[in-house]
Amino acid sequence: MQWSGGITSWATAKRVIERHGTANVVLLFADTLSEHPDLYRFNREASAEIGLPITRVCDGRTPIQANRDAKFLGSSRLAPCSKLLKQIPCRNWLGEHCDPAHTMLYVGIDAWEAHRVDGIRAGWSPWRVEFPLIDPPLVPKDGWVIKARELGIEEPEMYRLGYPHNNCYGGCVRGGVAYWAHTLKTFPEVYAEHERAESEFRTDGGNSATYLTETRRGVKRPLPLVELRHRVESADADQPGLFDPYDWGGCGCFTDTSSERAA
Repeated sequence: MQWSGGITSWATAKRVIERHGTANVVLLFADTLSEHPDLYRFNREASAEIGLPITRVCDGRTPIQANRDAKFLGSSRLAPCSKLLKQIPCRNWLGEHCDPAHTMLYVGIDAWEAHRVDGIRAGWSPWRVEFPLIDPPLVPKDGWVIKARELGIEEPEMYRLGYPHNNCYGGCVRGGVAYWAHTLKTFPEVYAEHERAESEFRTDGGNSATYLTETRRGVKRPLPLVELRHRVESADADQPGLFDPYDWGGCGCFTDTSSERAA
């Protein structure tokens, strides 16, 4: 259903085409207008290698604008931007062009994310969903990166910069503390934009409006981006206890997929 711009988008499409050919296969990309410029380079090269164009849908807003319109600051708990900018535009396209009775959605999660299968199937009902990358042979993400390089496709720059996915230019509202600390270092201008947006929400919506939370001494509390920035800037970022270095957050809004319509 959706081509996200990640390596597993390409990998999923490769497996679908190996099984069914290119006829009636659609690579559906929801553009959030807030992506790293290299994502579009990867999309061009990957779709050219596959031999299919990417079908683009776009709501016209950025995640910050969508969350502002929803009057809700997205976070790992709930992300209105995902629904408004990805799920709804893709569902609208499917409703206009595809019959659920004759359409299969292919989702690019792999065996290491298999716990998400039931939720994705329920969420996309009445569309049927399959997950080619959870079938043997199992290939980790870095394995697909190697395969892409062998075919002349360089992996997305976001991966080379240390991000686990190629979405939202380091500004994913579902990102964890380590993710945002990495963005502060890697894309300070992106961090600053989201810090300003979060501060506006906190002014309008109270102190609980934050992207991040943290638990210390058993107590969970909001962690504003401005506080995280001050913490990182005033100390060695490698200092133990500064933040959880393993909290990169989830990416449930990213469903790397392609769509095949029955003939």
